[in-house]
Amino acid sequence: MGGFARAAKVVNKAVVPLLELPVVGRVLGRGMVVLAYHGRRSGNRVELPVAYRRRGDEVSVSVALPDQKTWWRNFTGDGGPIELQLPEGTRAGHAVSRRDDKGSVTVVVALAPVG
Repeated sequence: MGGFARAAKVVNKAVVPLLELPVVGRVLGRGMVVLAYHGRRSGNRVELPVAYRRRGDEVSVSVALPDQKTWWRNFTGDGGPIELQLPEGTRAGHAVSRRDDKGSVTVVVALAPVG
């Protein structure tokens, strides 16, 4: 694990609990969400705080520095299941990652219907 990955792991472990606090979570939750998934190879549950945009039942996550991160690769091809801890509660969904011709990566989540 490189220096960037180690630093990201420490920051992520600090930010995830902050998003769960009532006051702090409401403020940060306007632009951040915790996503959770099981790694394709490891099977381990992973929780990450990410910035997001939402339109109805579609959530987009632009992956900053995608070549230094691996989490989004779990959603290449046909994608896979994911959970998002949104302000109104946890929602399941299906995520697919795409890399454009400039190298940018976006993960698009189609949220499952409520109920």
